[in-house]
Amino acid sequence: MSSPLLALGKQKLPLRVAQTSVRYAGRQESGPDPRNDIIRRALYPSNIRNRASPVGTWRPDVGRRLQRAIPSAQAHETIERAWFLHQRHVRKARNAELERKFHSVQNAMETLRQVAPALYADANKEEDPRARSSAELELSKKLKGPEKKAVEARIRGLFPRELRIPTDTPPRNGWTYEFTPVARPP
Repeated sequence: MSSPLLALGKQKLPLRVAQTSVRYAGRQESGPDPRNDIIRRALYPSNIRNRASPVGTWRPDVGRRLQRAIPSAQAHETIERAWFLHQRHVRKARNAELERKFHSVQNAMETLRQVAPALYADANKEEDPRARSSAELELSKKLKGPEKKAVEARIRGLFPRELRIPTDTPPRNGWTYEFTPVARPP
């Protein structure tokens, strides 16, 4: 008396029938171009628990490897304290360098104050970058189009907006030989 159920009972089936994870169960190869599936599998590795994956979430030997690399909690604490000590030395060196630069600028400004008081006053003059002089207002009344926009948009002391962004290749239409920047009154 042989039935299909008895035949199935005698067969030795593996514990896992499918070798893909549940994550990929509903997905099929996307036609003749499997690039999307390859990228997806590289970014999201399978979560099968029968093999370790360096980028996956399950690594059974991580505890053993850590124990081999750092045998005791005391060694771990020593390494951590050494790392914090190194970070403190780097931070102190950086702060000392910044202090040195700051004192150098202070000395240069003091020397400028003693040598050329007018230049020192110009260097330390505070002005509102949005304020416009009467000459600039008169000039903006005469200008039209992009020139007027360039004068109004330009904030004194900042990088010029109308300057072309540096690139590795020349522009498509070549060099603009007729370009002249808007002359600002002093």
